[in-house]
Amino acid sequence: MKISSKARMNRLFKSGGCLDVAIDHGVCNEPSFLNGLEDMGLVVDMLVNAGPDAIQMSYGQADLLQSRPDHEKPALVMRLDMGNPYNASRHRVMWAELQCDDPVLPAVEMDAACVVVNLFMLPDEPDLFRQCVRNIARVRTDCTRYGMPLMIEPLVMLPNDIRGGYQVDGDAEKIVTLVRVAAEMGADIIKADPTTNADDFHKVIEAARVPVLARGGGKEDLRIVLEKSAALIAQGARGLVYGRNIYQHANPQAVVAALMAIIHDRASGAEAWEIYNHAG
Repeated sequence: MKISSKARMNRLFKSGGCLDVAIDHGVCNEPSFLNGLEDMGLVVDMLVNAGPDAIQMSYGQADLLQSRPDHEKPALVMRLDMGNPYNASRHRVMWAELQCDDPVLPAVEMDAACVVVNLFMLPDEPDLFRQCVRNIARVRTDCTRYGMPLMIEPLVMLPNDIRGGYQVDGDAEKIVTLVRVAAEMGADIIKADPTTNADDFHKVIEAARVPVLARGGGKEDLRIVLEKSAALIAQGARGLVYGRNIYQHANPQAVVAALMAIIHDRASGAEAWEIYNHAG
């Protein structure tokens, strides 16, 4: 790994772990994802004050973070792709595309610490999977050239007609298999689905061989989120990537404080709940 890659990884994993708050949902073209993200300037202000390790954004909004002079601001994780798998209704053509012809260069220009690309596994959508493989192959080459860490996001999703809108499958065997694909393609970091049984998540860690950040998914009851988060960290996850469970919450700063305690201080779910209540 190049020195530049190591330096960027150090910015993400300051104390060995990473809370990455994802607010790149505007590229999903799904109205429900934008609740809480209407004023991106205010959202970024709030998150910088809350102090997670990283904020995940797309190029068109990244200036709101990177134009700030704050020396200790969160690192930038830049989303490079977009697609239509998150919409509530299934489309005739499912697709995933990189956002520009030289996808990693804008991340270098914005001083990102990492880039992220999807690896979708949807039922009966082999061409979508193939598009993702092509995207990753292209980005992996450019990441090596620029010394930019690559986060791959392998997503095993249920059929749209089961839960409405593509949701995490949770099957440990399927998740491990797709995580292995991400590892084989040269991921530096893997953003993985949580397994239905958190006690199975160590299998994901073993398959990855690189730092794993557990993905949050849809919004849930916060006490359940904190218990699951603590269990995933105990299984070996190096951190978490949460979006709606933070920015759609009534007190995002308190949620960040609780999650940071789980990641960096190994707080239990119950301890994190107390931290949340005191922070609120």
